[in-house]
Amino acid sequence: MTTYVVKRLLLFIPTLIAITIITFTISRLAPGDPTELKVGVSSESMRADEKSQLNQQAKEYYKQKWGLDKPIYMQYIIWLGNMATGDFGNSFIDNRPVIDKIIERLPITVPISLSTIFIAYLIAIPIGIYSAARQYSFWDRFSTFILFVLYSLPSFWIATMAIIFLANVEYLKIFPTSGLYTLGSDNWSFFERTWDRVYHLILPIACYTYGSFAFLSRQMRGSMLEVIRQDYIRTARAKGLKEKTVVMKHALRNSLIPIITLFGGIFPALVGGSVIIETIFSIPGLGQLAFQALVARDYPLIMAELVIAAVMTLIGLLIVDILYAFVDPRIAFTKKSA
Repeated sequence: MTTYVVKRLLLFIPTLIAITIITFTISRLAPGDPTELKVGVSSESMRADEKSQLNQQAKEYYKQKWGLDKPIYMQYIIWLGNMATGDFGNSFIDNRPVIDKIIERLPITVPISLSTIFIAYLIAIPIGIYSAARQYSFWDRFSTFILFVLYSLPSFWIATMAIIFLANVEYLKIFPTSGLYTLGSDNWSFFERTWDRVYHLILPIACYTYGSFAFLSRQMRGSMLEVIRQDYIRTARAKGLKEKTVVMKHALRNSLIPIITLFGGIFPALVGGSVIIETIFSIPGLGQLAFQALVARDYPLIMAELVIAAVMTLIGLLIVDILYAFVDPRIAFTKKSA
């Protein structure tokens, strides 16, 4: 196991370099010029005679300052060398270090993402098990219909409808429309502030989660149905074991492999957040930060978020491989002797 983990960690280096080359090239070739956006923002607060001075020279100044006047391969080499030392550069928007902006928003995105993953698995696995154990029953058909409907509904539409009908005085003013806390809550007690934070996150987490547990539950059901048709499950039933024991003790463990596989794709959301949900509900997390960086063509910030997402994806795949060995002891990462 240790040898396998070391090999995978060493393989991360060329994989990560390949990912950064592709993302760096695409970001640079995408339409839009950050220098034009910078000049436009700077000229808004100036008089007419000052605006006339912001011409091609201003763009050339920013290109030299940001290193955009060099060939793409030279820009990448410089960026890669800085990244290797932990320097992701400064943001084009406010000239602040990119790593500082990301660290500021991590405490917001990570708890939301953890809650989303926990709730999704907490709901999906029992629904999938129950549906598989009672295949073609009324509950199985009803849950399948509801979950497919939920899975087909786009999250931005659900979030918009939730704000209109559940956070609007014209319909039902149950939840707040945006933000993480109520203005003036700094003077409240600890429990009041905690409830206020939870109260503001109910709608975002619900809109962020429903699609995940709809998909995961269907995967859990399909995996469980495949496992309970195996010969060793028939043997367990023939021995007179209770159906609950057969399902929970013998079938569940092997049916978790596809669910663990999906975790590798969900794991990067811990730091990536949801661009759509955080933008709609005005949550100052990493998802909203990524959207703002894309709009402003903030290359250092875009690359930093992409690199972090890539690293989390590789770590997630490694965790999945390790969990395989715990779920199914037949899986080995080293050659066994004859």
